[in-house]
Amino acid sequence: MAAPTSNDLICFTNCFLPQEDGSLIEKDLWIDERRGVILDAQRTFFLRKERPNTIIDLGGNVLSPGFIDIQINGGFGFDFSVYEGDDQTYQDGLKLVAEKIVETGVTALVPTIITQETTLYPKLLDLLRPWSPPHAAHLLGWHAEGPFLQMSKRGAHSPALIISASEGFKTFESIYSPENLADAEDWLMSGDTVHNTVGVRIITAAPEVEGVMEAINEASKRGICFNIGHSMATTDIATAAVRNGARCITHLFNAMPQLHHRDPSIIGLLGASPYLSPSSSSTFLPFPSAIISALNASMHSLPITKEPSIDHISEALDEIKTPPQTPMLLAEQALRKSLLPTSKSTASPGSAAITAIPLGGGQSSESKLKKDLTTIPFDRPFYEIIVDGIHSHPNSVRLAYSAHPDGCILITDAMKILDPHLKDGVHDWRDGRRFYKEGDALYVEGTSTLAGSVVTLDKCVRNFVRYTGCSIGQAIKCATYNPARCLNIEDKKGTLRAGADADLAVLDHQGNVLSTWVKGKMVWARK
Repeated sequence: MAAPTSNDLICFTNCFLPQEDGSLIEKDLWIDERRGVILDAQRTFFLRKERPNTIIDLGGNVLSPGFIDIQINGGFGFDFSVYEGDDQTYQDGLKLVAEKIVETGVTALVPTIITQETTLYPKLLDLLRPWSPPHAAHLLGWHAEGPFLQMSKRGAHSPALIISASEGFKTFESIYSPENLADAEDWLMSGDTVHNTVGVRIITAAPEVEGVMEAINEASKRGICFNIGHSMATTDIATAAVRNGARCITHLFNAMPQLHHRDPSIIGLLGASPYLSPSSSSTFLPFPSAIISALNASMHSLPITKEPSIDHISEALDEIKTPPQTPMLLAEQALRKSLLPTSKSTASPGSAAITAIPLGGGQSSESKLKKDLTTIPFDRPFYEIIVDGIHSHPNSVRLAYSAHPDGCILITDAMKILDPHLKDGVHDWRDGRRFYKEGDALYVEGTSTLAGSVVTLDKCVRNFVRYTGCSIGQAIKCATYNPARCLNIEDKKGTLRAGADADLAVLDHQGNVLSTWVKGKMVWARK
């Protein structure tokens, strides 16, 4: 009698599977180890008339899709924004991060670069094309955060490098290079990538900056995920950006106006109605053009304070601190101060003007108000949130999630110092500067100045359960299915659908990572 032949099928049993609605169900999962994909167990058995030779009992733990981090600046000593002139050294750094980050349950990431010298973008973005190193997380593409940012909300981005998009999308092409902004299919297929690797590109910009609003629509047509971030946008401008194609908000609550009941600004998009109201279709901002002019003219003269200058610390935290205000309140104060005429719109040198941006066509305001707008749907954007207890208070996290759970995406926004094994204490940074690590928080040595955090994505998932009171399945959804949907890759990543990549993380019911699998092969296991 012939010995039974081995097949490439693996069955995970005695496990709970996260569903796309955030629930958990107890069910087996079959994968094809050779092809690295998830299988439909019933269909596979019907067609192949065989069962998996390999059975893995997970002891009642959770078998989750691998986590996806769509905003991460580096880790394990490597900074995605630093290119030292050698392509191989840079690729080795990418590979290092991809190999080590699987310990945190991350199986796919979008390397993020902050505002650069314009000459560096073509090189960096070309090096950041999709890549799947062996036994490592997938590098899905790139996230360019800048240079089209609002000066007053720049964070740690260099003010000398922040620019406007005076020629709209043509400026985007001149900065990022046309090859990196080609149509989605051409951009993916022309690169040196693994077959069928998912290609992702994200751009974070401030929609009120000159030329950005008109570039959003063209960018989205080319398969680029446009994020609103580092912005002073009013509610109307933020709404217009979403209607033009903006899909996500970069690190919610950070580097944007505070929530105010009369003008909730970018944060207020989470509470938007599924249908536009007449007030949201007005041609102008919710305050007169004189106030807009006053705001632009006075931005440089308003009192500001700034923490000591530190290079390359948390780009979300290290921002110019403005008094508690909203764009509306700031503008009203500026109007009283300057009483500028309505026919002018000025801005301080180096700043981007806040402009009145129409939401619709050339109809008059009166005719628009007569139009029934309840037939015009409005899809709220996704939003990233850093759940480390440092960038955002737990109450703020719960408030956002309660308003828009289906749009929530957990990110780390991690810096190169990210390392789950990094001990508390003083660590070298660069240029003679040093940091003090205490838990997940980083402080400038010898001061109480907060410089960011070193939280990992699995820790964000655990924190999220504690902060919001949601289930572990709902928290997992925010690190898997939601980011995949935002990037339109949910058929391949972030899900347990048949045909999706077998990128998996085995978790206990508290969210601790026990093992990580990429394309059907185990790449890390807790000892």
